[in-house]
Amino acid sequence: MSKLKNKIDTKIVKSVNKNVRSSTKKLNPILKSIVGKKVDVAIRNLSFSDKRISKDIKKTISSAVANAENNYQYDIDKLIVKEAYCGKQVIMKRFRARAKGRAAEIMKPYSNLTIILTEQQKQTESHGTKS
Repeated sequence: MSKLKNKIDTKIVKSVNKNVRSSTKKLNPILKSIVGKKVDVAIRNLSFSDKRISKDIKKTISSAVANAENNYQYDIDKLIVKEAYCGKQVIMKRFRARAKGRAAEIMKPYSNLTIILTEQQKQTESHGTKS
């Protein structure tokens, strides 16, 4: 019963960016690199990333931080990225003319990007069995 109560007390902050013009295969490595980090460290890493899509990820994290500050009155310095994942969206199909009257298919995938933040809890350190 107490575990359930603790889960209800911790509010999660969520920000969803739909129709991101990138495939999930390109998004996943960047998202895995920011999970578990503080928000300011994650934004700094994305600023210096040379990937094109990191600008959209940074914008989504900034939106989640604004949600945390305005809706839940969280302290920005204590926010960490709890989860970051993406899902498939529509795929635009285009064709390109090739030799001998053939056509090659071009797939242009879109993704949904979700960032979940939580406030970092103070951890009590316990070493060994004696108190």
